[in-house]
Amino acid sequence: MVGLGGALAASYPVFIERYWVTVNRYRVALPGLPPAFDGLRVAHLSDIHAGPWSPDGWLQGLMRTVMDLRADLIVCTGDYVREKNGTTQIERIWPLLAGLQAPLGVYSVLGNHDHWADTDRSLYWLEKSGQNLRHKVVRLERDGQPLWLAGAGDLWEDELGLEETLANIPPDEARVVLAHNPDSFDVPFSGRVDLMLCGHTHGGQVRLPLIGAPMLPVNNKAYVSGLLHLSRGAMFISRGIGWSGVPVRFNCSPEIALLELEYKKTMND
Repeated sequence: MVGLGGALAASYPVFIERYWVTVNRYRVALPGLPPAFDGLRVAHLSDIHAGPWSPDGWLQGLMRTVMDLRADLIVCTGDYVREKNGTTQIERIWPLLAGLQAPLGVYSVLGNHDHWADTDRSLYWLEKSGQNLRHKVVRLERDGQPLWLAGAGDLWEDELGLEETLANIPPDEARVVLAHNPDSFDVPFSGRVDLMLCGHTHGGQVRLPLIGAPMLPVNNKAYVSGLLHLSRGAMFISRGIGWSGVPVRFNCSPEIALLELEYKKTMND
């Protein structure tokens, strides 16, 4: 029985938690958010890492879960595939991503794995889907009030481009930035960031009691997951969906994040 119990415990991170996607809800009080956007619901999808261990039905179920949230806006922050020098997984996942819809739109950027698979094909689908926010800004509007979205290139495999991109936003208007790698937050650029949405870390993928996440693919080891309030602004890091390296998740289940933005009064209100 001890052997059976050990086998079951060992199989849990591989066969159960790795596929056990949770929807986690976060409230984000955002200074400068126009009152018309109070309560804006943003579904954040990241790090799907579609690969041989990602069944078609499971991937389709992810998209249904996102759509069932009925968010006002859907954002995706990269690493949609897990392959090197190939397009097989790109052609599997992007037709599903392209089917996502939301009242205020669906916007996406790329991660390092998308470039490692095939940069040209990833950029093709990013544009074909109508979701391309890489090095771009989009002005959303409610009751005549603006909220801007901006997209960065991947920190490792692309030009980040935030200096030039943020220059296209009026300096006194609220903005949310999509960037795959949370280390992007620490790169010098002059534009303001009210909220940056990232992925890349998988929340550590394995989180041990008392130790936390022993391995994080970022320079700043404080950038694990969840909502961080920093001197430069706020940043949310999704635990993402998939995995890299060893196909396991432990004490760090995959997540689809649903962010509800809240209007926060300032001294000037």
